[in-house]
Formats: sequence, structure tokens, C-alpha cells
Amino acid sequence: MGHHHHHSHGQHSDSTKNIGFAFILNLVFTIIEFIGGAMTNSVAILSDAIHDLGDTLAIGMGYFFEKYSNKEENTKYTYGYRRYSTLAAIVNVIVLTVGSILILFKTIPRLIEPQEVNSEGMVYMGILGVIVNGAAVFKLFGNKDSANQRVMMLHLMEDTLGWVAVLIGAIVMHFYDIPIIDPILSICIAVFILYNAIRNLFSILPIFLQAAPKTVNQEEIINELKEINHVTGAHDLHIWSLDGEFNVMSLHLTVDKNVDMKEASLIKQKVREIIDKDHIKHITIEIECDDEDCEMNHRQ
Repeated sequence: MGHHHHHSHGQHSDSTKNIGFAFILNLVFTIIEFIGGAMTNSVAILSDAIHDLGDTLAIGMGYFFEKYSNKEENTKYTYGYRRYSTLAAIVNVIVLTVGSILILFKTIPRLIEPQEVNSEGMVYMGILGVIVNGAAVFKLFGNKDSANQRVMMLHLMEDTLGWVAVLIGAIVMHFYDIPIIDPILSICIAVFILYNAIRNLFSILPIFLQAAPKTVNQEEIINELKEINHVTGAHDLHIWSLDGEFNVMSLHLTVDKNVDMKEASLIKQKVREIIDKDHIKHITIEIECDDEDCEMNHRQ
């Protein structure tokens, strides 16, 4: 039975363009940040640069997968290319974790011996940071139909708030001689990055390891399936997710001996109606008669 997916291509290309815009903006700004951080001697700006580097990678990979996720499946990738986005998310977590640990190593000695920073330069960088990240958020805000874009928008909103903190810290240091504010800000940003990276890892790992999606209640599904006319049992139910959105399912249904092809087709239709609410986009149903010797029995 063929599966048809409909997409609004105009909307999709708009959303891809928006992600492309956010990527270029972030990439250029990340380079400026590393230079600005070095010139102002600010570890807070360098911390934010690491944060933005991670986000640039996430947006770049998001842009790539926004374009490739709808690429047709083939004999090599029978489920298509969606699984790559899970791999990309893990790569991104590793980059952010390593970056934030390096920043912590660089920053902790500065708590003991704070160094002078160029607070005026930090103020300019802070203003630029709020404007650039704010513009990227604004660009993605209008079109939130893909989960990919929603996640990116949250990333960019976090960045904007990070820059607001840097700007406030820079203004305080400009008027008062409290250089320790810089490493404190840096540690806060690095800990925030680490916390989010680890949290993301825990949400990605179950997908990567093909665990059943949390949102799907398997017992409830089996109970509903058993209520279908002529269905006597359901077993060997497998549910997993390719990327956190595209769920896949396979199951064995046992039916009355006298079920014909037409009734079997109606049973399948009923199964699809039951699982529709669980965002299961691909399902394989094996129908067996009550007295049939299921191959699963031989494996146990």
C-alpha cells in the first residue's frame, strides 16, 4: 500500500531560506565574537562564542536536514534520511560539551586572579550580539511549522538572553572596577551550555537507541486493537522513532480463521485509525490466523 506525504513546497522553501539566513548570520557573528573576545580579553564573550559556535553547527545541520529530510527513501536508506538528524544532534552535543569544559578550564583561574577587560569593547559587542541574535529570532519567528525551526528559535532566544547578560555585565564594569564579573558571567554561560547539552543528550539517546517514544502508550494501543471485530490478539508490537517526530511501528495481529481478504483490509484500516493520534507515519501489519504457528514462537 503506497504512503503519500503532502508538503506545501512554497512554505517549505521559505522555512529553509529562513534557516539559511539564520545560519549565515550566526556564522559571521561567531567569527566576530571570537575576534572580539580575544581583543577585549573577555572570557564571557569567548563563552558566548562557543555557545554560538554550537548553535551555528546546529543551525547548519538543521538547514541541511530541512533540505534532506524529505529526500525520497532508496534501496540504501529505506526509511529515508531522517536518522541523520539524530546523529547530527549528538555531534552538536559533543561539540557544545567539549567547548564549555574548555571555557571552564580557562575561566576558573580568572576567578582567583581577575584580569582587566576592555569594558567599552564589551558594551559594543553586547549591543551587536543582542541585535544580531534578535534579528535571527525575528526571522524564524514567523514560520514555526517545523520542529526543527522551533528548536532553532529557542537556541537563538537563549543566545539573545546570554548577550543581554553580557551587555549588563559590561555596562557595570564600565562604571565600576569589578573585573570578576567577566569570569562569573563566563561560568554561568558555560554551566548553562553544559546543562542544556546534557539535557539534550538524554532526550536524543533513547531515539538513537530506538526506544519506544514516551508519548505512545503501548498497553492502550494493544487493548484498543483487541476490541476490533474478528481480532483475537495482538503481539510482537514494536514502536520506535527515526528522529523524534517520524514514528514507525510493526505488529502481528491474530484474527478469526474465517476472516477473508476484504475483512483483513478493513481490520488494517481500523488499526491505522487507532494509531493515527500517535504520529506513527509508517506501519507494517502482519495478520495471522488463530491456529497459525507464529515465527515468534520459534525464537522464544
